[in-house]
Amino acid sequence: MKKNIVYLLPALCALLLASCVSPIAKRIEHNPQIYNDLPESQKRLVATGQISEGMSKQAVFLAWGNPNRKSGGSRQGTKTERWSYAGYDAVHSTSLGYGYGYGGGYHGYGHPYYHDIGIYYQPTVTYLPFERKWAEFTNSRVSAWAITP
Repeated sequence: MKKNIVYLLPALCALLLASCVSPIAKRIEHNPQIYNDLPESQKRLVATGQISEGMSKQAVFLAWGNPNRKSGGSRQGTKTERWSYAGYDAVHSTSLGYGYGYGGGYHGYGHPYYHDIGIYYQPTVTYLPFERKWAEFTNSRVSAWAITP
């Protein structure tokens, strides 16, 4: 049993360290040919999660990953495609109210021996999606893009 632990511990440590790799590095590692075919200026941008006009869809995929939504359209007779990436805003709210109830057993003349009047305050956080960033492609190349701060 102790021998198995000696072999299992390094494997577990390696697995934990491998999970610390950034999503960008994982995409590059899984798609080395796409990354190697990029010009040096685009490699630097992709490695830091940035894009620029003229980049291919594959380069945007390496930098930003798969989009949450793809949509197609047309601009001046040319087909376009838009990739949208979601972000989430935390919206804080509170609930304030009261409740009334009966509790316990009965004593005496059939009346409950206590009433429960409760006032509550409940903070809540809801996460609302919004379009965090997008890239538009014309002829499979980035023609416009934006990131919401």
